[in-house]
Amino acid sequence: MVKPSLDSVFADFKEREALAEAMIPMIGDLYRRNIVIFIHGVPLYNQSVIEIMKAHRFVRQIEHNEMSEFETHPILKILHGLDLAPAHIDIGKLTSSFMAANEGISMGEYVAKADGYVKQECTSIIGSGDSARDRGTDVVVYGFGRIGRLMTRLLVEKTGGGKNLVQRAVVLRPPKDPIKDLNKRASLLRRDSIHGPFRGTIRVDEDNQALICNGNVIRFIYSNDPATIDYTAYGIDNALIVDSTGAWRDMDGLSQHLQSPGASKVLLTTSGKGEMKNIVSGVNSDQLDAEDTIVAAASCTTNAIVPVLKAMNDGFGIQHGHMETVHAYTDDQNLHDNTHSKERRGRSAALNLVLTESNATSSVGKLLPELTGKLTGNSIRVPVPNVSMAILHMRLEREVTKEEINEYLRDLSLHSAMQRQIGFTISTEVVSSDFIGDRHAGVVDSHATIADGKNVVLYVWYDNEFGYSCQVVRVAQKMGGIKYPMIPQQPVTDSSKPKSSEAA
Repeated sequence: MVKPSLDSVFADFKEREALAEAMIPMIGDLYRRNIVIFIHGVPLYNQSVIEIMKAHRFVRQIEHNEMSEFETHPILKILHGLDLAPAHIDIGKLTSSFMAANEGISMGEYVAKADGYVKQECTSIIGSGDSARDRGTDVVVYGFGRIGRLMTRLLVEKTGGGKNLVQRAVVLRPPKDPIKDLNKRASLLRRDSIHGPFRGTIRVDEDNQALICNGNVIRFIYSNDPATIDYTAYGIDNALIVDSTGAWRDMDGLSQHLQSPGASKVLLTTSGKGEMKNIVSGVNSDQLDAEDTIVAAASCTTNAIVPVLKAMNDGFGIQHGHMETVHAYTDDQNLHDNTHSKERRGRSAALNLVLTESNATSSVGKLLPELTGKLTGNSIRVPVPNVSMAILHMRLEREVTKEEINEYLRDLSLHSAMQRQIGFTISTEVVSSDFIGDRHAGVVDSHATIADGKNVVLYVWYDNEFGYSCQVVRVAQKMGGIKYPMIPQQPVTDSSKPKSSEAA
């Protein structure tokens, strides 16, 4: 795309706006066929015209190219007309590659040549139709706190054509008044002080003790015992139980869920103890086997730092380091000073900086054995309700520059298998609230990067609620056997070593 002159910027914007508007029904139709459209890792389904345009703008800024709606719309239109199997298709990457190979051609030539290019890139999924799965995977969310409600929002959002993860129930402790409780839960799901309103409709079905969310019937089951719930009585079978309570964190405790008819697997939404596998999506997902019935998704901080640590160790080698998290307060803290099992944690969360321990660094060694014993860590709880920051001090194996580090991480955020885990910002004005709702595990603040010889400091923002919940859903999808081909195909490895400074 050639940049418009100042006299024509408004007309140019309106043309691009019209193209983005025309994309929405095609994106929606493909989504109902279980074909999810992305632009450089950003999902476009359920997005507004302006949100689609902002996704294009973001790519132009960070990728340093002039890709616009003029170039992506023809690619999407061709995709929409094909008989495709369920897949995740990144039209941003398809378009960027096609533009790079066809510089200087007219728009007419661009459209004419794009048809053959798209069909060639999608050869492996053309003609298969929607034949990947007969039905969705039943999911039960056990607990309905901060993470439980965000999991429900995400699962409803990702229902697609109904052959993905399908939330069938929520399990809670028995209340005094079930009808009143159901309506209260509906209200908490419908509106959130941090994450805003629910994107869709919620209807309360008191007769069936259920919420109907965007057409998804979610039964509310009340029980004090995870081992005695007959899920099959609710039409739920072979279900994945997502335990967001944190009440049990070892294999013995979580195995109680599997005693209930209709339950087949358990996913814990925090770090697991003992021999339980801790999985950070995008980092060690390949360790997840079909036979694994109880798995942990690790903690929010572990998910935020491990992808970046893996990238830095793969690219430059980490000799040792220290991690400090500036962490939003959580609901296990107190509004006013009160008792708490952990030191300092009982002091008022709204009035204090609270220095406390972090278990994230001990989890790093389990996920990245090559870093065992190389990291220390602490956490400071601060008076904000959401979005945290990890400050990573590292001593590397060779000298680097700020520019080299940032370019390496920028490239990984766009073109690696960890693009959904590692975000990247070039803004000098961002603050914590700008990252509410960010779907990455962590976002590198490039302007804050410090490099001094072998010593590097990285600042990584993360939405410790929503961004973490997105990571949990990614693990749940793999546990549920939901794996769609990616077009274009992702790199085999998560990161690769950059050239040495001497060779460069």
